[in-house]
Amino acid sequence: MSGTTDQHRDSSPRAPYYDAVIVGGGHNGLTAAAYLARAGRSVLVLERLPVTGGAAVSTRAYPGVEARLSRYSYLVSLLPRKIVKDLGLRFAVRERRISSYTPYGRDGGLLVDNGDPAGTRESFVRLTGSDRDFEAWQRFYGTTRQVAQRVFPTLTEPLPSRAELQRAVGEPAAWQALFERPLGEAVESAFADDLIRGVVLTDALIGTYSHAHDPSLVQNRCFLYHVIGGGTGDWNVPVGGMGALTDALADAARAAGAEIVTGRAATGIATDGEHAEVTFDGGRVEARHVLASVSPHTLAALLDEPAPAKPEGSQLKVNMLLKRLPKLRDTAVDPHAAFSGTFHIAESYRNLASAYEQTAGGALPTTPPSEIYCHSLTDSSILSPELAARGCHTLTLFGLLTPARMFAPDPTGTKDALLKATLSQLDAVLAEPIEQCLALDADGRPCIEAKSPLDLEHEVGLPGGHIFHRDLSWPYATLDTGRWGVETVHPNVLLCGAGAVRGGGVSGIPGHNAAMSVLGR
Repeated sequence: MSGTTDQHRDSSPRAPYYDAVIVGGGHNGLTAAAYLARAGRSVLVLERLPVTGGAAVSTRAYPGVEARLSRYSYLVSLLPRKIVKDLGLRFAVRERRISSYTPYGRDGGLLVDNGDPAGTRESFVRLTGSDRDFEAWQRFYGTTRQVAQRVFPTLTEPLPSRAELQRAVGEPAAWQALFERPLGEAVESAFADDLIRGVVLTDALIGTYSHAHDPSLVQNRCFLYHVIGGGTGDWNVPVGGMGALTDALADAARAAGAEIVTGRAATGIATDGEHAEVTFDGGRVEARHVLASVSPHTLAALLDEPAPAKPEGSQLKVNMLLKRLPKLRDTAVDPHAAFSGTFHIAESYRNLASAYEQTAGGALPTTPPSEIYCHSLTDSSILSPELAARGCHTLTLFGLLTPARMFAPDPTGTKDALLKATLSQLDAVLAEPIEQCLALDADGRPCIEAKSPLDLEHEVGLPGGHIFHRDLSWPYATLDTGRWGVETVHPNVLLCGAGAVRGGGVSGIPGHNAAMSVLGR
């Protein structure tokens, strides 16, 4: 580690000195490093794991199988084009034509095809008997798109006040529905059909343990971030997998002069507000600024301060490699279309409410809700040519409403039971069991792995397995947020991870904003 000599310090022996030390080499930390290094600052990134990327990585998960799965995070919506352009990233995403497919009954299904409005209308009519809910769908998501166009650009600017953001939204009814009242009210007012209500509500429950009428409005905040990305709300496929983004960010940071050290876990941060010292496995460094690309819970421990309440994740992530796509009971829909969008399973409005009630009472849900998508249908580059030629495909399943507390007494047994119940719900809408479609690894084992919140905490340091580091916040200033939403009580220690205001998801926004805060000083 080189750094620069600090002429204003009186320490003996003198540790390497940097303008900024970034704790954590996830995508946000790398974003901050690239911006600061490009501005001429000396930057050191300390990453605990052997590789950079954090939860935004691609992995060869199965022995002898050349498939690079986005093991943890898997789709991109919130990453601003501004960051890609500013940093000159060689990274691209592809749009998904199919928004979603939701099977119902024995052999029916609702297909939302962005490229075929007439076909989508017909699909709604087959489900409900009229086009009322289709028209409501058009109005509802027309409103969210308007909100997205007005809110998303503010995410890489200094935090607006609540009143300023409300004026930017400009639609009193939209502000009331999304920012003031429980989301369930708007969903129930707009839609009559239970299945359609459930499809809409799922975006409020991704990694968030809540329900439609939660008075805390955490479900509204989760929903908001799921519908504003890019100013459109579209969720796109990262070409080459999620690791392609973090590899590009690491390359950009190194090319600008940032020093990245892996396999070095930070063990402490001390600061007097002007200068800071970071200790880590094997040494210590000093810095003008410390940017923490870790959770607020982890940062408190590094500062030896009282930690906030530990957050709680609420999901089951399942990765699969298939030797072929399974056939559907719904013979009117091509599996290639159904699986290329978001495939909703047991996500009716009533079942989402039931799953929440059951898990709140300490029981596994009898019909676990989940959703699936297939990366390789949109981007086959994550598969070797041989796998692609054989018709193999990846499948990503994300289970909802499975809080970390459920797994604590028996982590393995609970996960196995939940996985079995979840796959049973999938099998109920397939014409053949998913197990028969799984590829085998080099040792003859099925290519499937499941990650509980406890696994995510252990493997990538997410406290409680919470994929957003803590519950999402509103994208406006409050009394304690600071100018950029990254500030802490220590003037030279900034939070640049997903737990920052306007954090969550794969966005780079907290990294950008922390860098702007430093450069603005």
